[in-house]
Amino acid sequence: MLSESLEVEKEIVDDFKKILGADFIDGQVQRKGRVYIKVKTDAYKKAIEHAVEKWNTYHLSTISGVDLGENIELLYHLLDPKAKITITIRTEIPKSDPKIGTVSDILPSALVYEREVYDLLGVIFTGHPDLRRLVLPEDFPEGVHPLRKEWKPEEVK
Repeated sequence: MLSESLEVEKEIVDDFKKILGADFIDGQVQRKGRVYIKVKTDAYKKAIEHAVEKWNTYHLSTISGVDLGENIELLYHLLDPKAKITITIRTEIPKSDPKIGTVSDILPSALVYEREVYDLLGVIFTGHPDLRRLVLPEDFPEGVHPLRKEWKPEEVK
């Protein structure tokens, strides 16, 4: 009865599809307790607010970033610890202009994760009150981001 055990997860996908309308790109149930929602860039903040308010996913586990070539995908992993459900909100921004607004006004824990993604992928989180290095040493070359595909370790010798 696997289909019955994923009832809540399927409900979450349908809910986001309804709430976001044309801004909803895709929704997937990966497994029990894991839902991925892909949205247009303009709707990522609305999707995160909805996940927190409606689905009680108030714990931001982390923000992941992936260099897809021309775009950088950002994944906001939101957890409801009691229900043991993680909703991951996914969106893409162009690598040529890697800017997106901070979500620290919704989830203060985003402050540290946004600094990490800024440091390693070069994403600028507009509105972040203290966007500076977190992981890399202060003397690491500016504009060099080790999680980008074009990065070569020889660049920092």
